[in-house]
Parts: sequence; C-alpha cells; structure tokens
Amino acid sequence: MIDKKSILITGGTGSFGKAWVRYILKRYKNIKRLVIFSRDELKQFEMQREFSIKKYPCMRYFIGDIRDSERLTIGLRDIDFVIHAAALKQVPTAEYNPIETIKTNIIGAQNLILASINNNVRKIVALSTDKACAPINLYGATKLCSDKLFVSANNIVGKSHTRFSVVRYGNVFGSRGSVYNIFKSYNNKGFFPITDKRMTRFNITLNEATSMVLKVLKKAEGGEIFVPKLKSFKITDLAKAINPKHRLKVTGIRPGEKIHEQMISSSDSFSTVELDNFFAILPQGNSKLINNFKKKNKSKNVTTGFEYSSDKNGDFLSLIELKKIIKEHEKKTI
Repeated sequence: MIDKKSILITGGTGSFGKAWVRYILKRYKNIKRLVIFSRDELKQFEMQREFSIKKYPCMRYFIGDIRDSERLTIGLRDIDFVIHAAALKQVPTAEYNPIETIKTNIIGAQNLILASINNNVRKIVALSTDKACAPINLYGATKLCSDKLFVSANNIVGKSHTRFSVVRYGNVFGSRGSVYNIFKSYNNKGFFPITDKRMTRFNITLNEATSMVLKVLKKAEGGEIFVPKLKSFKITDLAKAINPKHRLKVTGIRPGEKIHEQMISSSDSFSTVELDNFFAILPQGNSKLINNFKKKNKSKNVTTGFEYSSDKNGDFLSLIELKKIIKEHEKKTI
C-alpha cells in the first residue's frame, strides 16, 4: 500500500515520529518520499544524523508549523498519506498556556484538514490520546475537539478522495513524561513518588504504536476513531518491577490527572464496534457507514453502556511481563 508512495509526518521529530521512520525504513525499501514536518531546527538536524538523505534518499526534512496554513499547503504537495503527530501534549503546560494549546491542537488540525483536501491527499491518520475521552483537562479537551474535526472533515471533502481517521491510545511506555521515566529518575533515592496507589494505566510500546498506526492506515476508510486492545498494569506493580525495595511516597492526584485511563466512554458505546485487535468508534447517526463497516470488517456492536478503561480491562500485565517489557526497553535505549 505504501510502496512508491509519499508520506508526511507532522511533529516528525518526536518519539513517535522517529520510531515510525525507523519502522518504515526497515520494512519498506521503495518509499518515494518520507517527509519530516516539524518546527524544531535542532531536532531535525539531530534526526538527520541517524536518517541522512545520503543513506536514505527518500528522506526529506521540512521546517514548518501546523499553525501556518500556507507552509502546510506547500509541504503537502504530492503527498499520498499523512500521519498527524504534532501537538502540545504536556497537561500542566496546556493548563498554563490554553490559547497556545488551542492554536496548535485545534487550529493546527483544521489547517491540516483544509491543506490535505486542497492537495488531494489520500489518507490522513491523526494520533489522539486517552485524555480525549471524557476530558477533565484542557489538553484532553483540545484533542477531543481535534478528533471531532477530523471525523467530520469527511463530510466536506466534496469530489476529493481525501479521507480522515483517528487512532486513540494512551501513554507510550518509556516516552517523555511517562510514569516509567519518572520512576527511573528516582531509582537512587530510595522511594518512588506515586499520586494514588489505585492508579492503573494501559500499556503500549513504541513498536506496538508504530505497527498499529500502519494497520490503521491500511484499514481506515474515513470517519473512524480506532482504539487498540491493550493490556493494563497497576502503577504499584510497575514500581515493584523497577525496584521492589523502594517505598512508595503518595503525593496526591495532580490537576487534570485521572486515576484510570479511559479510551471509550459509555456514551460512545452506541456507535462502537469490536474487531479482533481494535475497537472502532464510528460517527453517530450514520447508520449506512456503521453497517458497511461492520459488514466489511466482520465486526459486532459492543453492548450498550460499554466502557473501555484501564481498571475494567480484565487483561493485566503480571510482574514478570512488566519486567520483560522494562528489560526490552532498556536494551533499546542503551
């Protein structure tokens, strides 16, 4: 599907962008162009050390900001597929800088939608977050709005073949700001700070995230919010897996933080279907799209009132599994 095609990644110098590039270059040798679209000159310079144009002729590095619609329109010329990873993601930062977060996460999304339609891009997959489900902080609220924009964008494409879909998942294990990294920074202090001992999280690694997004790119037809089926873990178990001798220091819930991650709310259940490895939230009120999707993917409706949250998941990682994930992650970061 992506052989001899051009792909652009917004926010391409982030953790996901680098992992995606690594994943694609290893498996596909005939990519026409792989464009990194980001605003950070230094990060692009550093990324070119690993993925140089000389070694990988398909690579392109394009300085730009999704807030700048004109620059975005230029960057999307002759692009077939877009992976939208650019966002302001830090919850405290978003709370303190709401307008800047809105400009990037909402206005930037709308800029991408219009530029993609004008350039007749085939498919756009936007990365979302568990925080967009029943949001309690500004970051989550902006991502929910962004998700709604991408889903509804399929209604304004006209004669264009452009299609928009979303993939929603939780914090990536070992990424910037993840609880694993926070715990590791306290490894020599004799304790781990924990906001609430009841806390649970979904688990996904960078490799799993990149593989999942590629599957969504192939499967998406427009209007879906894909949610992968993941295992959960208890924060207390993660602490034990890193260092069982450390004590836990309870610090209290931070502003905008949830005890459990949620990716599908009970309100979403009316238009959510279940596949083998995913759930798909489909546009409410569009019975034709829902029926066609169910028939093509052999999927079934979830029960009314269904919620997909990390505490009700029923599939938790054991201490042994957590230790294995930690070992594999540390092996890759050495």
